[in-house]
Amino acid sequence: MRNIKLIMAYDGSSYHGFQVQRHGPTIQEVLERALRDLTGEKIRVTPAGRTDAGVHALGQVVNFRTGSSIPPDRFAPALNTYLPRDIVIKLSREVPEDFHARFDAIGKVYTYVVHQGPHQSPFLSHHAHFVQRPLDWDKIAEAAALLQGRHDFKSFQAAGSTVTNTVRTLSRVELARRGPFYLLTFVGDGFLYHQVRNMVGTLLEVGAGRLQPDDIMGILKAGRRECAGPTAPAAGLFLSRVLYP
Repeated sequence: MRNIKLIMAYDGSSYHGFQVQRHGPTIQEVLERALRDLTGEKIRVTPAGRTDAGVHALGQVVNFRTGSSIPPDRFAPALNTYLPRDIVIKLSREVPEDFHARFDAIGKVYTYVVHQGPHQSPFLSHHAHFVQRPLDWDKIAEAAALLQGRHDFKSFQAAGSTVTNTVRTLSRVELARRGPFYLLTFVGDGFLYHQVRNMVGTLLEVGAGRLQPDDIMGILKAGRRECAGPTAPAAGLFLSRVLYP
């Protein structure tokens, strides 16, 4: 049996997240069906992380084991002939037997896209969070910088999560502008459930003047979800890259 690694991109708009579930189509379900049709094997893939419903990926990583004789680099083009157009395998290669897409990852990079302008584009509603009101992006950048470092991010964890260790390290938080689009990029060793979307929602509250940049430290210290801002919509979130040693 060989261990194959895939790097994939997908538009999550039509899916109920990555992980197989009882109701609605998922990325995992579609990918595993394509692998079955290609190889004749019942294959279970292991992802680096489980993206939520409506969340996209530019560099999701999965691995799987197969007895197929297909050359490793040919899995990508072969699978793409079986997959719908909103899921694409960018690269495939053989990796050591003990490689694990999730447990070997040392970090992830998420990017959140905000579209600010006088009116929403009907072509972007599933790929960017539209904000019509003016925002103070200098204050947002100031607040974002305070999120960097090793903190207890319990205030930014979705209610109902069973995770007990809520300490994570954000090594970098960046803000970039591309015309009417603002890109918030978060690089961390791991993320809590809805952490990125809750951080973005809080930063947008700062930009709207309902919170001040200095409030970020108080929110972190409070350790209560109700102290942070609302959860930003899933549509603007992209898993950009998974980091390995």
